[in-house]
Amino acid sequence: MSKLEVNTVDTQCGTNLTVGAACKSVTVAGNDIRSNTYKAADGGVIVSQSGTTITLGASGDTIALASGASQTGFGRTGTVDWITTPKVTGDSPVTGVAGKGYFLNTTAGTITLNLPAGSAGDIVSMADYAGTWQTNNVTVSPNGSEKIGGTNADVTLSTEGQSVTFVYVDSTQGWLNTMDSTSNVRANAYIIATGGTITTSGDDKIHTFTGPGTFCVSAVSPCAANNLVSYMVVAGGGGTEGDYSGGGGAGGYRELKSPSTPYTASPLDGYPSSPNRVTVTATGYPITVGAGGAGSCSAPDRTGNPGSTSTFSTITSAGGGGAGVQGPSTTPNNTNGRAGGSGGGGAATSGAGGAGNTPPTTPAQGQNGGSGVHSGAYSTSTGGGGGAGGTGSNGVASNPGGAGGAGVTSSINATPTARAGGGGGSGEAGGGAGGTGGGGGAGASRGGPSPVSPTPATAGTVNTGGGGGGAANTTGVSGGSGIVIIRYKYQ
Repeated sequence: MSKLEVNTVDTQCGTNLTVGAACKSVTVAGNDIRSNTYKAADGGVIVSQSGTTITLGASGDTIALASGASQTGFGRTGTVDWITTPKVTGDSPVTGVAGKGYFLNTTAGTITLNLPAGSAGDIVSMADYAGTWQTNNVTVSPNGSEKIGGTNADVTLSTEGQSVTFVYVDSTQGWLNTMDSTSNVRANAYIIATGGTITTSGDDKIHTFTGPGTFCVSAVSPCAANNLVSYMVVAGGGGTEGDYSGGGGAGGYRELKSPSTPYTASPLDGYPSSPNRVTVTATGYPITVGAGGAGSCSAPDRTGNPGSTSTFSTITSAGGGGAGVQGPSTTPNNTNGRAGGSGGGGAATSGAGGAGNTPPTTPAQGQNGGSGVHSGAYSTSTGGGGGAGGTGSNGVASNPGGAGGAGVTSSINATPTARAGGGGGSGEAGGGAGGTGGGGGAGASRGGPSPVSPTPATAGTVNTGGGGGGAANTTGVSGGSGIVIIRYKYQ
């Protein structure tokens, strides 16, 4: 066995030094390898032969640790190793580990992350996995008596798409947030829209219009089913006159529940009929919210004022029919209630109730008004206005005015709410009740033989489309204004 010992091995020419020939093996022995630049060897310790700088790899190279190997002494540069399996509500509380980053998915509920006992330079990061921290928050808790930003207390993260990085500094300040991003950078998977008053319920956004506006869609979902929106369009309720008028008809009521938006719809859900379905595109949709028909003074030659229409896209709800008014025998038809979304109630002298669902829709947007009756002194009883869910009651001689037709209830706005009830009719024996649960006004009562001060009628409730209550020898009252609500899946 030969042995060669030299201080320096250098090239005869050029810059490449070749050790060993083809098909030969070269072994570098020992645990202490000293060189200024060392490449591709397996030694225990590498130190500099001269100076204090050791260069690993050349420009553009990647230095990798072998599988199972670890490093010490290099320190951290403000980054963490991200755990790519998201933590969910069922994992809460999550025990944080220094040097780790966590994707926290609060879709199903809140999450608490407990920070580890801190040492100077420790880093823990977390990011909003599903863009839901604004709905279900993340609580970050310090370890024992340690602090976050100088205070021993929990921190709440409640911004959509937020990501934060905490670094432990010292016992005075504890963990400090060094990086905080509130930009929610995500590919669009759902509708993005503005307009009206915007609220959320679970994974749905709700736009409520109580007056005219624009539902402006700036982006739609690549999934066509998510672009089919839920809506409720209610028109203004009918008004009443002041001479023993019937109740005003409720504004037309139209609703559709998209399969993408879970809530409890009214019985008038129009989804089964395809013409009722509205699939939005990236454009603006003008919204009209109908006003209630105005109340008027006693005028025997006319009926109550109808409500105004409400619209969204291709959907139109008709205003409620105005109430019939007691008129002279020369104009008997004035006692009839007007047709509309729901019909107005008929007045005395056997006035007929107005037709509901005019113009016709499927399902019907409203019901007929009740008829009135007059069979002698102090026996006037007028008909109740029709409601979205029921017809107005007929007047009965010597009885209070007919009750308004019932409204319907929907949870499209996340709270069960009744709308579009008919107004109660007036009568000498008492005023009729407004439509059950629907915002219709109560009718008035003269209260008996003259002279007796009449009881005032009640107007329809604002933004329900309720009909106004029938009036007796006083100024009539207005119907309630309408409302438009649009709901869709946004996450």
